[in-house]
Amino acid sequence: MIDSLHGEVLSIGLDHAVIECSGVGYRFLAAPSTLGRLARGERSRVLTSMVVKDDGVTLYGFADAESRQMFHKLQTVSGLGPKLALAALSVFEPGQLSAHIAAGDAKAIQTIPGVGKKMAERIALELKDKVDPFTAAADTSAAPGPSGTAAGGSFASEQVVEALVGLGFQERTARPVVDALVAAEPGESASALLRRALSQLGKK
Repeated sequence: MIDSLHGEVLSIGLDHAVIECSGVGYRFLAAPSTLGRLARGERSRVLTSMVVKDDGVTLYGFADAESRQMFHKLQTVSGLGPKLALAALSVFEPGQLSAHIAAGDAKAIQTIPGVGKKMAERIALELKDKVDPFTAAADTSAAPGPSGTAAGGSFASEQVVEALVGLGFQERTARPVVDALVAAEPGESASALLRRALSQLGKK
């Protein structure tokens, strides 16, 4: 079991990063909020969760214990796997998601990509008594996007569209949303742009 990684950040993508530990590069998937706190060439520590399946082993990275705890809690919901749990953390901070769950706000939960009405209701029902009451009291307003490389121009747009396609969205659906967000906030970071795009696409 790999519980955490501590070393030099070799590379950062829109949905993953690589940290070198004792000469070995470990690739992990992470939400924009976690990736936005990393900087290539600098030493960082991330908490991890290792998921083992028949088709391989995948590492998921987290900036704090609360995010990892929510990642694990989400997977206790029947039919909800690690990719969907990560998608939830790409749209909401743990405190925001806890607040929506505690309030039984299935409509807000449904904005998570891949979460339909039935799944949203299931999340609210099965986790309502499991969320931390202190965390659930967190402000549910939109959190500021994480810092990162400025998303200016078509290159950043292509990166975000590519990441969304990798998450299962059709390019013809994702591209107009990304283009509109870039036009509205041309100086927004790539990771923040991805988060907002996920939020918008989740409402469709």
